[in-house]
Amino acid sequence: MKEVPANIRRMAHDREFRVTLRIGRSGLSDAMFDELDAQLRSRKVVKVKMNKGLTDEREERRTIFEEIAERMGAVLVDARGNVAIYWRS
Repeated sequence: MKEVPANIRRMAHDREFRVTLRIGRSGLSDAMFDELDAQLRSRKVVKVKMNKGLTDEREERRTIFEEIAERMGAVLVDARGNVAIYWRS
C-alpha cells in the first residue's frame, strides 16, 4: 500500500472538508464509480458517505470501502463509521 503524505492526511482530517459523494440506495453503481473517478481526477482527496441503511456491519462497510479503493486505483486514507476518504496521486 502506498504511503499517504502528511499534507494529504491533514487535508483529509480537516473539519472543513465536506462529503462530496454519497452512496445511496443504488449502492455501488457504475454511475457512482464514474462520479468518484471524475472527482478523483479534479481534486486530490474525496470524502464519500455511505447511507446508513446500506449495511450496519462494520466489517462489511470496511470491505466495501476497500473494494472501492481497489477498483478506483485509489488509497483509502481513512474510514470511520459510514464515511471514507480516498486519495489518488
